[in-house]
Amino acid sequence: MDSALKLRLAVEGGQSLSPDKIADLLEQSLLVRKLTGDFFEQPLFAVFRMMGLCEIPHIEDLPYTRKLVQYINQHIATEEGFSCLGGIKELVPCYNAMLLEAYSKIGLAKSPEAQAALQWIKQYQIFERGSVTSWPHSGICKHGGCLGKVPCYIGIGKTVRALISYQECIDDLDSEIELLIDKGTEYMLRHHMYQRLTNRKPISPHITEIMMPQSYALSLTDLVYIGGKRRLTAQSRFQPLMELLKDKEIKSKQWKIDYLYSYKGYIGFENRRKSSEWISELFSIWLS
Repeated sequence: MDSALKLRLAVEGGQSLSPDKIADLLEQSLLVRKLTGDFFEQPLFAVFRMMGLCEIPHIEDLPYTRKLVQYINQHIATEEGFSCLGGIKELVPCYNAMLLEAYSKIGLAKSPEAQAALQWIKQYQIFERGSVTSWPHSGICKHGGCLGKVPCYIGIGKTVRALISYQECIDDLDSEIELLIDKGTEYMLRHHMYQRLTNRKPISPHITEIMMPQSYALSLTDLVYIGGKRRLTAQSRFQPLMELLKDKEIKSKQWKIDYLYSYKGYIGFENRRKSSEWISELFSIWLS
């Protein structure tokens, strides 16, 4: 088991580790070496690399992470939220939410950059068909239509996940965020988390596939995270996803990676050939 996962499991289990022990686990990790082995000044590289780093506790202690945060603050963060596709006008919900989650996990939930992303969600994200956003810029009309009459399901899922993570990382729960999470999860439950209303087929590519870490695609990993954290697993509308998850078991409580995203900056934590230690351990925790 990679020492980064040992560190994650220790933190998940509430163990108190000394600074020296944390530093040793980070230094010994082959995964951390991969994630910090190269750097390109390119927005999507920064996003996808950050999504890997933020899954590892205390990764914010590393100079590489501080360098990456500095790049994101200078080139992706705006006064309205995170935009990696070309300034404020090109801001889209999925990437804004993903970086809000990442910043929350590395101790920057209350930073001006994360708070701008959060305020964008509160003011402009919609969670229901037929709703209208007041966001005036054109980026949300591209990429299949992020906030049209039928809002992008990926954007809703990523936003719900990010808000759940944000709430876990702050000391004082935000009641407005709780209402948004409830609204988003209700919308997702109506779809049995991953199915179209019309024919019950998967809503989007990769939504029934397991990946680690996350990319812009909404995956089964995201849905298990949301369902576990919000205690949805006993609900009848969640059972199609539980059945899918059961079908994907290769042994009792063991799963493997289905999908390896390919883009500069993205590093999959494991291959698809055998059981995934990251997924098997985390799914068991989230679903417990």
